[in-house]
Amino acid sequence: MRVLLTACATAAASTALAVTGPLAATAADQGVSTPVGGAQLTTEPTVVAAGAKPPAVQASAYVLADIDTGEVLAAKAPHAKLRPASTLKTLTALVLLPRLNKADQVIGTNEDARIVGSKVGVYPGLTYSVDLLFEGMFLGSGNDAVNALVTHDKGGVQGTIQRMNQKAAEIGALDTHVTDPTGLDADGQYSSAYDLALFAQAGLRRPDFAKYAATKFTNFPLAKKGGTYQVANQNKLLFKYDGALGVKTGYTTLARNTFIGAARRNGHTLVVTLMNSPHGITEDATKLLDWGFTSYSALTPVGTLVKPAVAAPPKTTEGTGPNTSKKASALPPRRNRPALVAAAIVQSAAFKLPEWAYAAPPILLLPLFLRRPKALRARAKAAAKARRH
Repeated sequence: MRVLLTACATAAASTALAVTGPLAATAADQGVSTPVGGAQLTTEPTVVAAGAKPPAVQASAYVLADIDTGEVLAAKAPHAKLRPASTLKTLTALVLLPRLNKADQVIGTNEDARIVGSKVGVYPGLTYSVDLLFEGMFLGSGNDAVNALVTHDKGGVQGTIQRMNQKAAEIGALDTHVTDPTGLDADGQYSSAYDLALFAQAGLRRPDFAKYAATKFTNFPLAKKGGTYQVANQNKLLFKYDGALGVKTGYTTLARNTFIGAARRNGHTLVVTLMNSPHGITEDATKLLDWGFTSYSALTPVGTLVKPAVAAPPKTTEGTGPNTSKKASALPPRRNRPALVAAAIVQSAAFKLPEWAYAAPPILLLPLFLRRPKALRARAKAAAKARRH
């Protein structure tokens, strides 16, 4: 009995460690001695590839990776911290898509219409579905659509910023720091070509993200005359490249051209991210994608896209909605629940030992191990009485 109880107590501790250990070990832990994703993925402006020489492009930093396998096929300054411009909206989407109900109706405000930067035409007083605002964010890169979405969610702009930074840390995007969910050139806002690839990988696993990223056209309501006007996707890859999945473009004066593009061919899904490019962003993305698909079998990975520190939620096309997202959870933090459940099961099996018993020295547990449960004593007494008769 003592051996069994000791084993159970040990199992409780080891089970908790087995469950919480890998989840708590974020990508930050992998970057202690080497860059996240591999030793070759540095901030240096040197192109790294193995098996074939990639084409020259104008971007200061880029990553080409297989988002199905997580293999990085080529990179240049992948961890250089640069301004992301509107490619950061992919992270905004990763945060908002699971939280907002796409059937919700949102009324445009003066604040939406006055926002700085690119706009899709959100007009004060007009009603828009959350679904249409997501289209405006992806296709037209509308900062007004982003503002309408984030203010519809609990916590508004600041709540979204906090969740974006948390999400970036969860998926291993440690080069990213968010101060403006639209991607504008705000102080302290930066990301990297590597992190943009992580955003694309996480996003394209969601059917709703993938749908918005690949949508070519949508219609927005006209403010005064009725009717609609057409909004086209700014990602030209969708219109020019066979197998293109879209994703997101970006541009600001300081960031210059930034880009996330993906395509699927011959059973492979490649993503290319480029940052700080003067011009020709679509052409450069096309060159790298062509090279990746053509040379795929000859290439040796130079790094990997790290796996999220927290398990991704099940695939869904609908968010839980802002009403449910505002409810405070009475449960313990998600990453601690498996360990607590495992410990509770073992504790129950071990004759309901108190919690302190698992942390106590073995000598102090001896009386508990020697103590026979009441039910067992009763059965032993009955058996002895039966033998006497």
